[in-house]
Amino acid sequence: MTDFDDWLRATFAETDGFTVLIVLVSIGEGRVDLLRSAHLHVIGDDIRWPDMAAYLDGSGTAWDAVVLFRAGREGLVADDVARDRLDQLVRALNGDRTLIRDGEFFNRDGLRLRLDDAEPQIPMFN
Repeated sequence: MTDFDDWLRATFAETDGFTVLIVLVSIGEGRVDLLRSAHLHVIGDDIRWPDMAAYLDGSGTAWDAVVLFRAGREGLVADDVARDRLDQLVRALNGDRTLIRDGEFFNRDGLRLRLDDAEPQIPMFN
């Protein structure tokens, strides 16, 4: 079991179905870059992390992490609503990566990640 599996089961139990907005990201050298996005209707809690990771790998891009956002408190939303909300989300994330904190952030192993503010590093001299 992974953190993703726990989150999915708990969220499905709360909603009995929901639409999730998915944003794949790359992480490196102090940067978080947005790669691809999609939405998915979750109508059961039987998908596990290996299946989800395989689905994400189907994007054809190398990714380091994924951020998941519920499309709305109402649970399942129509495709056109999900597309509009995903577009708004990606535009917002392009302007402010700290919004990732509002989502569920997982690494390639399905474990939770946390986005911290970068702190200046004190140079080390020998």
